[in-house]
Amino acid sequence: MTNDQNQRDRFDAAILAVLAQDARISITDLAKRIGLSKSPTQARLRRLEQSGVILGYRALLDPIRLGLDHVAFVEVRLNDTREAALRAFNAAVAKVPEIEQAHMIASHFDYLLKVRTRDMRAYRTFMGETISSLPHVSNTSTYVAMEAVKETMLAEGG
Repeated sequence: MTNDQNQRDRFDAAILAVLAQDARISITDLAKRIGLSKSPTQARLRRLEQSGVILGYRALLDPIRLGLDHVAFVEVRLNDTREAALRAFNAAVAKVPEIEQAHMIASHFDYLLKVRTRDMRAYRTFMGETISSLPHVSNTSTYVAMEAVKETMLAEGG
C-alpha cells in the first residue's frame, strides 16, 4: 500500500467518523476536523456518497418521546421459502412502518423482526391485522423488550 493510499484511507475514515457523530457539520468545519482543506474534503465526501459508502443523511428521532414505547422482536416462520416467496415477504415487510428491522435468519425460524408500537394493545392489533397477513407467514413467536440496554443509533448519537 502506498503512502497516498494510507492517507486516503485515514482521511476517509476520519470523514466517516465525524459524519457518524454529526451529519449536519459544515464542509468547512469537517475539513478543519480532519485536517484537510475544504476542496479535497468536498471531493472525498462526494466520492464517498457516489460510491455508496454514505447512503444518505437523516434525523434520528427519539421513539419514546414520539410515544412508541413498545418494542417486540418477532420470530417468523414461513410456509414457503422458495425465492419467490422470500421476495414477496421482503417486499411486504418493507412497506410496514412499524417494522423497524427485518433480518433473514439461519435458524429454526426464517425472519426476525423488530417491531415498535405505542403499547401492548396496539401491538396485539398489529400482530393480528398486519403480521399475520404478510405473505407466507405460517407462525410467529413474540419477545417483548423490557428495556433497551444498547441501540447503536442512539449510542452513536450521544
